[in-house]
Amino acid sequence: MEFYTVSVKWQKETFPAVEIDPISLLMQRIMVKGGLLKDDADWSTLGVKEGQRLMIDGKSPVFMEDLPEEEQIVNVGQSAGIFNLGNTCYLNSTLQCLHSVPELKAALENYTNFGRSNDLDQFSHLLTVATRDLFSELDRNVRPVAPLQFLSILRKKYPQFAQQHNGAYMQQDAEECWTQLMYTLSQSLKSSDSSEISSAVKTLFGIDLVSRIVCIESGEESSETESVYALKCHISQEVNHLHEGLKCRRLPLYWGAVPFLPKNLVSVICRGKNNFLSFCLMYLTVQFVRFFWKRETNQKAKILRKVDYPLELDVYDLCSEELRQKLQPPRQILREAENAKLGLKVQEKSTHENDAKTRNPEVWQLS
Repeated sequence: MEFYTVSVKWQKETFPAVEIDPISLLMQRIMVKGGLLKDDADWSTLGVKEGQRLMIDGKSPVFMEDLPEEEQIVNVGQSAGIFNLGNTCYLNSTLQCLHSVPELKAALENYTNFGRSNDLDQFSHLLTVATRDLFSELDRNVRPVAPLQFLSILRKKYPQFAQQHNGAYMQQDAEECWTQLMYTLSQSLKSSDSSEISSAVKTLFGIDLVSRIVCIESGEESSETESVYALKCHISQEVNHLHEGLKCRRLPLYWGAVPFLPKNLVSVICRGKNNFLSFCLMYLTVQFVRFFWKRETNQKAKILRKVDYPLELDVYDLCSEELRQKLQPPRQILREAENAKLGLKVQEKSTHENDAKTRNPEVWQLS
């Protein structure tokens, strides 16, 4: 076809010299005398003349950063924020973290205003309802939400969050808020059709730690199981990484009764060994223990030491021996799949080498 130079008008702008080329009309809205061109229109049959004016309909592309804040939030899939109501950053971080758990939101949606059990106090019930309503409001909005009702009930249920100094509410610890809210939800979201009275919170966040206890005098050992909702990363001068802090869970010597001793030996010197995870959970919570009680001033002091942490945390070495055996097969499958993506393969071994695999670990090479 012949090439023509035409004038193109788009909205309020006019482009006086545009060369028509054989580009398809598909995805273009071009108007000439006679109406809107179809996608299969042929330029050669339109009788376009040199200098003719064409009109293009449409909008210019809009980049994400140019959109209003509300539309940016919707497009990237983020939820609404929470207003700071005066030193309530501890509360906002806790709520935003829990709001990101879809299974917890589903359990709260099934909790009705009349779902209070006989062993649940009124404020625990009201706090659960307020949590459910606040999460629902966050899902419906793109602008920040003020958690006024939730904060009011939280301070009635746990008065420490209502402490004031010089007429202003004091700063609080996010871990304390997390712990209190998790305990309340674990009591209110219990399953009514289970003989074990399991809880949605226990299923999602519950951690069973198995502790090995040894008697110094007799050398006998016993084990205890403790249920918690977070692993603690203890920070000392030797701790530079999260893994190191998680392993610092060794208990000191103490006087205590142990179940495997005779009744006449009520109390002996014992030592607690490291705790180990005994089952896999859906969401693992880790607390950096940055506050300690300073006896000299009778006040809490904060540990400012920097502790590095990975984006993906592998807690395999923190699991019990029984759990490690269960995790070994799927970990091996995952390891082989990852190595295959990287173009790695296992060198073939002789029968003698296979028999001695404990002495000769697998060697990976580039294929």
